[in-house]
Amino acid sequence: MPLMKSWVESANAPDCPFPLNNLPYGVFSIGDGEPHCGVAIGDRILDVTAAEAEGVIALTDMPLFDVPFWNELMEEGPAVWAALRDRLIALLSEGAEERTKVEPLLVPMAGAEMHMPFAVSEYTDFYAGKNHAVNVGTMFRGAENALPPNWLHIPIGYNGRASSVVVSGTEVRRPWGQLKSPDHDKPAFLPSRRFDIELEMGAIVGTPSDGPITVQEADDHIFGYVLLNDWSARDIQAWEYQPLGPFQAKAAATTISPWIVSKAALEPFRTDTPAREVELLDHLKDCGPMLYDIELEVTLAPEGKPATTLARTNYKEMYYSAAQQLAHHSTSGCPMNAGDLLGSGTISGANKSERGSLLELSWGGKEPITLDSGETRTFIEDNDTLTLKGAAKGDGYTIGFGDSVGTVLPALADPFARG
Repeated sequence: MPLMKSWVESANAPDCPFPLNNLPYGVFSIGDGEPHCGVAIGDRILDVTAAEAEGVIALTDMPLFDVPFWNELMEEGPAVWAALRDRLIALLSEGAEERTKVEPLLVPMAGAEMHMPFAVSEYTDFYAGKNHAVNVGTMFRGAENALPPNWLHIPIGYNGRASSVVVSGTEVRRPWGQLKSPDHDKPAFLPSRRFDIELEMGAIVGTPSDGPITVQEADDHIFGYVLLNDWSARDIQAWEYQPLGPFQAKAAATTISPWIVSKAALEPFRTDTPAREVELLDHLKDCGPMLYDIELEVTLAPEGKPATTLARTNYKEMYYSAAQQLAHHSTSGCPMNAGDLLGSGTISGANKSERGSLLELSWGGKEPITLDSGETRTFIEDNDTLTLKGAAKGDGYTIGFGDSVGTVLPALADPFARG
């Protein structure tokens, strides 16, 4: 699919992340104004809340955008999602008849503050990238036992904390927790010394379900995708994770990008999952291309210094698609809700330069990473800023998500201090 031309000229540049082909969904405010639903187009945001109030957009008998989140639209299902996209394209396309109605509803993106684009119902994080799983398993169990016996049969996951999912730009406080070094008999309560990121994609459930759904149905239920950084305290995790998995190690924060890129915008970039080493059971089998060709990047910037690119990889490296993860989640009869967030798991490629976590890049802290500033890192230090970037490259256009950015603040001197 080639670039779709818009009368918003900035949207037509090949490297602009928000062309007419994209039209991602976010929530923004200007100054002291109330947060509104908005759609990114070029260097502008179309105020969808205002457009609905003025009758420029009317999808149902009841308002969908009078609240500062996109969940109301999600619950309407794919037919209404498609109707909104068609209406937006009609309003913003080159030569649009209603341009004079729409122009006053555009605001500069540069002056906007971005908010959480949706209300997170539940959050589940998966461990579904094979290169990452092999790397981590090799570090802790040896190459011969890198993958657990179930890994090639099901997408492994755990229930995370919806309450600590935050939008890009939110500062992240270094967490305290129980740490136990191999040379100590007892744990100690200390700030995490091995704080890390995980480069992931997040899939957002739009259509709710109540009972098992197929992989194809699951794909139809997904509303869109965001970049996702699942901050991870590796030392807290090492002490707590057996036998039930991560808990406080992953609870401090999960940062998502500010714009939800719809599944429709990503359609031209669909690609197949990898060849299966073990045949999946029927309810999890691939039913078509369900991954996406999305280029990903992680950078780290020490305070006051330029950013260094730590890794570049691609979402197509995943072993299980979001649709397979969602279908697996539903197999027990577990209801899924509009606004449920599924983290893909860390996305790493086969090469060292493609590893999506510092745990892998520094090989458990044994191989320090040299930054462009000359400093070294094994894990994140205080006041470091970590940025996740992602883009799908089309024929003369780019589909972007907005960056997922977080700066790590020093741990509180006393986490239980009150007053």
